[in-house]
Amino acid sequence: MTTQPVPVDPPELPRSPAFAQGMIVPAGAVLYVGGQNGTDSTGALLDGLEAQTAQAMRNVLSVLAEAGTGPENVAKLTIYLAVGVDPGAAYAATRSVWGDHRTAVTVLAVTPARQGALVEIEAVATIPDR
Repeated sequence: MTTQPVPVDPPELPRSPAFAQGMIVPAGAVLYVGGQNGTDSTGALLDGLEAQTAQAMRNVLSVLAEAGTGPENVAKLTIYLAVGVDPGAAYAATRSVWGDHRTAVTVLAVTPARQGALVEIEAVATIPDR
């Protein structure tokens, strides 16, 4: 039995190479990754959208790895962008770190809770062999 989420893409909806319309998550252990900003190991925000976005995604990957899972087991990403941020630029920055792992994604424009934060990323993943 697989523990990896399975994409659901109804034929009447557009199919994207970047995201799935839905994900079926097998029963088992689930990891909820809290919102990750573009901060380094000291908690300092990096400068600029691309740097913050890539670092936020690296931070998500670090939490996944610590829990014994990876991007292939992520069922859902939620990406919060500061109002006015270019979603295309943010996507390009995440793609360089995330790669070609399709998952369900929600992107929202928000007023950041932290001064200077341009992006925050959450994830939901299965954990294999738990």
